[in-house]
Amino acid sequence: MTEQEKIALLTTAKDLFRNSFATNHYRNTEGLDKISKFNINPFLHKYLTMFAFGEDTPMNRAKALIYPRSFGTSLVTSFGNFMQTLCNELKQSYPSTTTGMDIEFDDTVDGRHKYCQLKSGPNTINKDDVTTVKDHFRNAINLARTNGQAIASMDCVVGVCYGTRGELSGHYRKIDEDYPVYVGDQFWTRLTGDDHFYEDLINAFAEVAADINASDMVEDTVRKLAADIKAHSMEE
Repeated sequence: MTEQEKIALLTTAKDLFRNSFATNHYRNTEGLDKISKFNINPFLHKYLTMFAFGEDTPMNRAKALIYPRSFGTSLVTSFGNFMQTLCNELKQSYPSTTTGMDIEFDDTVDGRHKYCQLKSGPNTINKDDVTTVKDHFRNAINLARTNGQAIASMDCVVGVCYGTRGELSGHYRKIDEDYPVYVGDQFWTRLTGDDHFYEDLINAFAEVAADINASDMVEDTVRKLAADIKAHSMEE
């Protein structure tokens, strides 16, 4: 990959991240200005407010509601879906028609064609997923054999978009005993052929956040939610 090609890929990645993931994140956070937008656990809400901020005020209650929603685990699922779209939009892979596979790509390290299940991070699967992933790989290999084709076990891989090998959960390590798990820079190098693409992609996404600068919006949303919480408290 030339430097010009790399810049073009990173520009495409930034535009896609801004126009889909970041825009939706901004819009969803901005919409959290009413108490009706939340399913509140009354046992935990006041506790979490006191735990995090030390004082039970409408403003702190609003923060205790908005911060987890804006920065929390709900982003993980949408991020995983986004990364699959990104890989395909970058034209480094394409959607797989093989059952159980997310993408296919030609490995820039060993030159072999890979059938890949794409995962977000090093702790994003559970025990049951291990059997599911291995079954999908075995089925793909057996189907190919039935059709007179050959897929080696080394060509059925899990691509983990971020993290390091040292951070991989035991569930991923069980898969790695039979099928390669490429994580973080390993995955992106094999996908793009560039040893630094992973770090550059992280920085590109951070630049999108800097461009958007949503801090004022978050503060404004907190104030609006606090006012709504106060109004509801006065009605009770």
